[in-house]
Amino acid sequence: MQIHTAKNRQEIKHHGNYEFPVHISPESIRSYEQGSFLWHWHREIELTYILSGQMEYHINDQKYILHAGEGLFCNSNALHSGYMIDENDCRYVSVTFAPRFIYGYENSRLQTKYVDFITANEAWHSLKLCPDTDWQAQILHSLKEIHALSEAPTSCYELDLHLLLAGIWKQLYLYYSRLPEKKPHPQKQLRRLKDMLAYLQEHYAEDLSLEDVSSHINICKSECCRFFRKYMKMTIFDYILFLRIQNSLPLLLRGESITKTAGMVGFSTPAYYGQIFKRYMGCSPGQYRKNRLEP
Repeated sequence: MQIHTAKNRQEIKHHGNYEFPVHISPESIRSYEQGSFLWHWHREIELTYILSGQMEYHINDQKYILHAGEGLFCNSNALHSGYMIDENDCRYVSVTFAPRFIYGYENSRLQTKYVDFITANEAWHSLKLCPDTDWQAQILHSLKEIHALSEAPTSCYELDLHLLLAGIWKQLYLYYSRLPEKKPHPQKQLRRLKDMLAYLQEHYAEDLSLEDVSSHINICKSECCRFFRKYMKMTIFDYILFLRIQNSLPLLLRGESITKTAGMVGFSTPAYYGQIFKRYMGCSPGQYRKNRLEP
């Protein structure tokens, strides 16, 4: 399993539907290829509650280590990814919902005063929720109730869920409204990172050079390397290899030959593809296909 995204890294997934734009999903970090879900973003807000284990979670340039009983607020449009720690699984609940689930109709007072105030400010991209802070403990308790509600829906499920999420949003609003006044401002660095990721996603199978990437975002090569490593915790070319391996997996599973797959995702030879594949996946392409297709 892996997150599916468009070229700009926006997640391709319906989080609920138009009538009820909420998605509650029990997750396991081990269920994702390589024990991690890839960088992506979506317009929906995401709340995470850790049931067991621990996970490394990145949002924009912020890194969090989340333990059982803790949670995380991820704002609309923030880039995020998650990673297994020490080969140990982490079970968690993801609650994803459109901002309009809170405010109802466009330009309502609820939207302009309470929701846009937070979602429009990219500086408030995320917040770790800890049980030793009273108001955060209340949010974590509500997330546990949401999890229980999703597993045993009541006759008023939609209304009960709305009340719980509105209560969580009130706590977040009260917290952010007490902070020193800070006008919303576009984050140039985040725009640049999204642009780089979209470019690499579109051209990963080509013979890319550092000059190609740096020219695309109009900065020098040394700054391009430094910037990418700061946010992504890896080099540009390690990320390109990572993309090539990830994009080769569905080709293998649909029956393409290893030689053809290697060429389609940008490797010069099947041998080099096999070498890099084993580095990332811990087995050969043939073993991976056999393991995944066996009943």
